[in-house]
Amino acid sequence: MSEPNFLLNGDVPGRATLLLAHGAGAAMDTPFMTAMAEALAARGLRVVRFEFAYMAGRRSGGPKRPPPKIELLQEEFRTAIEALACSGPLFIGGKSMGGRVASLIADDLWAQNRIRGLVCLGYPFHPPNKPEQLRTAHLAGLKTPALICQGTRDPFGTQAEAASYDLSDAVSFFWLSDGDHDLKPRKRVTGLTQDQHLKTAADEIARWVKAAV
Repeated sequence: MSEPNFLLNGDVPGRATLLLAHGAGAAMDTPFMTAMAEALAARGLRVVRFEFAYMAGRRSGGPKRPPPKIELLQEEFRTAIEALACSGPLFIGGKSMGGRVASLIADDLWAQNRIRGLVCLGYPFHPPNKPEQLRTAHLAGLKTPALICQGTRDPFGTQAEAASYDLSDAVSFFWLSDGDHDLKPRKRVTGLTQDQHLKTAADEIARWVKAAV
């Protein structure tokens, strides 16, 4: 398994590092991922992004394959952690699928004192329009401190739906009003923009990370 390429923002020695993976259908340098990385770096974090192999392969003209089995993605995330030079405390997470993969490996790393927490940006609690297909079983017993930034109308898990989930006390939410899966609100409803929501989420993530170190 080849080592991943990294994109770094706020690369200052000793800072808390947040290692982020992308979602299932979008690369690590999408406007969403770039804006979030830049906002977090501006708030004092070292942010590192990487791509899973199936997504990286598209850059070299490879076929547009779907993500592989979640077990392989977990191993790729572990490989990224091993390859990452990190002089300060480490947090892991990601956008949508990337956050889910991080959540599946978090407790092993937490037990080894290798990470300080988990940050998920739009957690995919279930596929859209399939609320019965929950991806929450491992979250019921999660021991790693976790922050989930979620739009209240996210089709992968709304605020109303999340209220009924069996989740560990280690999981905390930061809800973005009227946000969708990309934390984007309807401006005509809220008067807010996606950029404002991303900066608000970055404020909360930075506060949460600094409180955890």
